[in-house]
Amino acid sequence: MKLTASVEFIIDKLNASGYEAYAVGGCVRDSLLGIVPKDWDICTSAMPHEIMNVFDGQKIIPTGLQHGTVTLMLDNMPFELTTYRIDGLYSDNRHPDRVNFVNSLHDDLKRRDFTINAMAFNYQTGLVDLFGGKSDLANKILRCVGDPDTRFKEDALRIFRALRFSSVYDFTIDNDTAVAMNNNKELLCNISPERLYNELKKFIIGDNVERLLIDFRSILAQIIPQLQPMFDFKQYNPYHCYDVWTHTVKSVAAAPKDDIIRLTMLFHDIGKPSTFFRDEKGVGHFYGHSGVSKNIAQQILSNLRVDNHTGKVVLLLVEIHDIPIEATTKAVGKRLAKIGEENFRRLLIVKKCDAMGQDKEVRKSKLQYLQRIEDTLNVVLTENHCFSIKDLHINGNDIISLGAAQGERIGRVLQRLFEMVIDEQISNNHTVLIREAKKLLRTNFLPENNI
Repeated sequence: MKLTASVEFIIDKLNASGYEAYAVGGCVRDSLLGIVPKDWDICTSAMPHEIMNVFDGQKIIPTGLQHGTVTLMLDNMPFELTTYRIDGLYSDNRHPDRVNFVNSLHDDLKRRDFTINAMAFNYQTGLVDLFGGKSDLANKILRCVGDPDTRFKEDALRIFRALRFSSVYDFTIDNDTAVAMNNNKELLCNISPERLYNELKKFIIGDNVERLLIDFRSILAQIIPQLQPMFDFKQYNPYHCYDVWTHTVKSVAAAPKDDIIRLTMLFHDIGKPSTFFRDEKGVGHFYGHSGVSKNIAQQILSNLRVDNHTGKVVLLLVEIHDIPIEATTKAVGKRLAKIGEENFRRLLIVKKCDAMGQDKEVRKSKLQYLQRIEDTLNVVLTENHCFSIKDLHINGNDIISLGAAQGERIGRVLQRLFEMVIDEQISNNHTVLIREAKKLLRTNFLPENNI
């Protein structure tokens, strides 16, 4: 363990004033794992008003006095200082109705969620590990402090936090803890959507997400019930060797650690069960499932209060994840013009992840073809092909000079010229574009808007 200069200063100043003080919780856990902590929390025997007296003259914010917490600003960094406490009843399964301040570090640590988060440290005492947190870190085990049933009834969000910690740190959840998680999963309905989504987006990008999505799918379905129909849903299709949920899990695990891509993979086939039918040969089909998946995903993202940017991109990718793309400059250029380079590359990643959850032979041929599309995309971008109106070698002033009045007609001409270039009917050459613009201005036309 190595404390930062600011943390050492805080602890030393509290000690000099006659109070105990320790770095505690996640910062200790991460330090022992060799991870640089993002923030540092300090627990102390000093009461909130005593903390404020010790740091009189410093910038200090009374962020949660009723829970014994103040925030000290040092070098523009926030440090939370909290008085030793024990919690009262949790009538809402999330927050204690009241807290009682105590003088015992032991009492403070025993109220915490998991053993790996119930360790404290200062240079004078060293590591205080009363519940085997260091051993659990070494053995990659996640277990509750004390009775897990009590811990989850106190704060149901801890159920999802357990999944998140296990996913991010690749830990195995202790059996008693896992049983209590499942027994109390209905309490998650008491947690705000915003807090659930905050845990979900961290959980979904973890190294251990594949196993957890399989083993704890009922907990996921508790907060996203629309996932339930995918469980064990056979596809009866030669392209697929897995049921819908297992395919989904494989595709999530194959994705890079990007919450947008992984959320897309979680929802991309969620509409399959409701669009399934078997033909006369017994082969399963899911016609129109992309659109249905988008509609279901839209409801989920709205329920979870997902931010607009993430929601917009996820819905786009879910909707178009199954569209065919030819590996030609024309086809790639048209798709590029419609969704832009960033989302085109995301779409290719989504298609690759989708292939990773399919039959081995199908996967191989799909990945090869997707590579050809990506190669074509790189050629289109390198050769500066026209994939937006602004890339045309003609502009609105040119159209005005040909006699068009300002307004909608100018935009219509440029749109039609762009479509003609994308369709490779004409070249992106100024002389050619002027000639075609003159023809368009002599006719009453409408743009095709077919890209």
